[in-house]
Amino acid sequence: SVSSRYRSRKPNMFRERETVYAEEGCVRCRLHCVIQRLCKFFFSFSFGNPLKSLLLLSSKGSEHAATATLPAAFSDLLPHFLVEPEDEFIVKNKPVMLTCRSTPATQIYFKCNGEWVHQDDHLIERTVDPATALPIMQVTIEITRQQVEKIFGLDEYWCQCVAWSTTGTQKSQKAYIRIAYLRKNFEEEPQGKEVALDEEVLLRCHPPEGVPQAEVEWQRNEDVVNPASDPNFFITTDHNLVIKKARLADTGNYTCVAKNIVARRKSTSATVLVYVNGGWSTWTTWSSCSAVCGRGWQKRSRSCTNPTPLNGGTSCEGQNVQKSACVATCPVDGGWSEWSKWSACGADCSMWRSRECTQPSPGTGGKDCQGLDLQSLNCTSEQCPQSETQGDSHSKSHSPDVALYVGMVAVALCLTLLLIVVVLVYRRKKEGLDADVADSSILTTGFQPMGIKPKNSHLLTIQPDLTTTTTSYQGTLRSRHDATGKFSMTNGPLLDPLPNGSHTLHNGKLNSDPAEFVSRLSTQSYFKTLPRDVANTSYGTFNFLGGRLTIPNAGISLLIPPEAIPRGKIYEIYLTVQRKEDLRLPLAGCQTLLSPVVSCGPPGVVLSRPVILSMDHCSDACLDNWAVRLKKQNYEGAWEDVLLMGEELVSEPYYCQLEAETCRLFSEQLGTLALVGESLHMGAAKRLRLVLFSDAYCSTLEYNIRVYCMDDTQDVFKEVMQMERQLGGRLIDEPHVLLFKDSYHNLRLSIHDMPQAHWRSKLLAGYQEIPFYHIWNGSQRYLHCTFTLERLSLSTCELTCQLCVWQVEGEGQSFGLDFNIAKVLLSDTRAVDSEFLLMDTNATALAGPSAFQIPYLIRQKICSSLDAPCPNGADWRMLAQRLKLERHMSFFASKASPTSVILDLWEAQHFHSGNINQLATVMADIGKQEAMIFLVSDGEC
Repeated sequence: SVSSRYRSRKPNMFRERETVYAEEGCVRCRLHCVIQRLCKFFFSFSFGNPLKSLLLLSSKGSEHAATATLPAAFSDLLPHFLVEPEDEFIVKNKPVMLTCRSTPATQIYFKCNGEWVHQDDHLIERTVDPATALPIMQVTIEITRQQVEKIFGLDEYWCQCVAWSTTGTQKSQKAYIRIAYLRKNFEEEPQGKEVALDEEVLLRCHPPEGVPQAEVEWQRNEDVVNPASDPNFFITTDHNLVIKKARLADTGNYTCVAKNIVARRKSTSATVLVYVNGGWSTWTTWSSCSAVCGRGWQKRSRSCTNPTPLNGGTSCEGQNVQKSACVATCPVDGGWSEWSKWSACGADCSMWRSRECTQPSPGTGGKDCQGLDLQSLNCTSEQCPQSETQGDSHSKSHSPDVALYVGMVAVALCLTLLLIVVVLVYRRKKEGLDADVADSSILTTGFQPMGIKPKNSHLLTIQPDLTTTTTSYQGTLRSRHDATGKFSMTNGPLLDPLPNGSHTLHNGKLNSDPAEFVSRLSTQSYFKTLPRDVANTSYGTFNFLGGRLTIPNAGISLLIPPEAIPRGKIYEIYLTVQRKEDLRLPLAGCQTLLSPVVSCGPPGVVLSRPVILSMDHCSDACLDNWAVRLKKQNYEGAWEDVLLMGEELVSEPYYCQLEAETCRLFSEQLGTLALVGESLHMGAAKRLRLVLFSDAYCSTLEYNIRVYCMDDTQDVFKEVMQMERQLGGRLIDEPHVLLFKDSYHNLRLSIHDMPQAHWRSKLLAGYQEIPFYHIWNGSQRYLHCTFTLERLSLSTCELTCQLCVWQVEGEGQSFGLDFNIAKVLLSDTRAVDSEFLLMDTNATALAGPSAFQIPYLIRQKICSSLDAPCPNGADWRMLAQRLKLERHMSFFASKASPTSVILDLWEAQHFHSGNINQLATVMADIGKQEAMIFLVSDGEC
């Protein structure tokens, strides 16, 4: 190391000492001086900044330099930071101070946004640690608002300090300096509401934009609302206030308060008025009749006190007093009727006569008759009828013969009736062979007979036998009264009947040729607009037993419940998904397509009950953000609204259940359908699925990464996977979901943090953008951006980077990519497909009992047991509650068999993952265990 005196002296002192040495003629001293000067120069170079070192050597003194001298004992230690600069906010025009403290250190300098801060701007303070005797250097700089405002763009103003020692350098963490502010206007303010007692209340608040982000609190009548002390209040993560059950005490003025280090803002007050509608008390008992005997009046009353109307609540409607006519019956004393005639003299030489207390009969507390009701009298010996007694005994001897004759006649009549019944049954079976759609073998195929078991866990445990061969009914299946064709419809063009007028009904998988069906379908005039994509079309032939159509890996299926097709009819039904490019919906304003466009038909078929169409959607499933409409294409090709979600009428032919990612549509009419959403405010969001693919073969230095942004539905994902498989692309990361809001801002994509020593981007701009309307209007089925990268060597196989996807001025996501190119190129496409696609290996068409989880006969028993109302509620209503379907009660109640519709919805939801034992447990919990009605006996099977 160089001694401290050479570091503190001025440069001209070297020249003075060198002159003295020359005058003395000491060559050795002159050489020593040159070595000392070179050591000082290279010592400054070793501190890391040659330019600064040269400036320090040429400066007129060391009082402005942030340098120090280390003792020889600490010359081999690296500096470490005792204090590092922290993030700061500039409030108004007040500058902020950044402090950095390190030990042991010879120099400390700040660097802000990549540039060194001038040494004169450093405030230096040196101390010594008394415990370790190490020198401590502390440097402080001041950052003003003008310095921060000079930085434009997405980059933020940052500073970090660098400390030097004789051994090396250390860098501190980066401290970001931001200008703090808080806008005046709230983006969304709470609105006043009038709510009923016990009703849920939602007050929305979107605070003003600010840095740092404003904290939000709620006030009621200037008092802070604290959910910790009152659990009836709840503040959501997006600052909305929820009153779980409105109470009378919750009436007041509510204010949203936003505050940060700059300011405090208050929204306009929203008045919440909790009102109570009046309710009638129970009727009092009827008063006694006003008349003691005869016609009078009686009354009963009730009051509007259950509850009493408050805060403008409606009063009770109706009468508070009811009157009714009454008749008070008078007490009637009983009276004897006339005596009957004396009976004939009996064998005991006595005769009898009687009377009854019926003139009048006693009533309403009247007295009974007094006296005897039976009298007897002895006969004389001459009056005893001995001859008649002998005659009676002779007639009794002939009575057995009469009984024998009567019995023979009865047996003959029974035999005749039995013969007539046998003839009628035989004739009916022979005539009904062609009329019935399915015989008993069709109903019982797939059922395993079982004995009755007393345990609840065995309820509904009969499963269809899918391993048996398909049962074909070889015979005509046309209705006895319908000789025109296979279809029975009111209007609309139909498919031609199959040749020869006969059909084969399979109880199981329908093995058909999809290509032959699609070609035959396209020959019809109405169906020429349908796609000829065999992979996205399924069809089958169905009768009253129902069935199911499924488009594999598309999230689209059609459930045809039992009895949906009238008995005696057979329909050939198809299901297909349209492409956006082939069929575009007229969308206006804030409307966007939320589901695939699905066609099922033929249209115009007569259905006895609704079928269930299941398809994916990509909305955030919050009806407060959307006005979701179901659109249908008519025969002329025009689109019309047939349903508004949330305002369904049970009398309409359509009803929709919107789940988190799936829509279940009850439809009594087939056709081309789609879900269209219109955003009500900027909080509405669509789910986008982001999928990343790379080149299959990369023999050059260029390497492409394709990022697809598509609606989060399975049919679009399947289409992209099929297209990339044809191109030979490889999936390099699992799909991600991003919420895309109706904020009119574009979607921006960029790649960051690539290893610059091995990779570089060939894009001219730092990011790529997809226009908002391209995504929201859905003019294209899927959109993608390609990032072209270049590796500096063919041997480079590892790529590590960050993919950032965000909506401008909105939320975003960052995905870390870390993969090996060689491994991606060698990966198997089929393995990738099986991992990320829900591989549906089931048949596209299933008919009969094999298409359902619940056997047919068990289904009939459940419906007959639960359809009838039960006083304790153990009926279909409890089944809907246990299956969490109580919000559709009015829809179920409008059907002839509510239980059957509930079971249809359960079948549509749980076809792949349904557990019939869980359904059996629900049935047992309801309490329907008497007579074991849910079991099928061996005789029934």
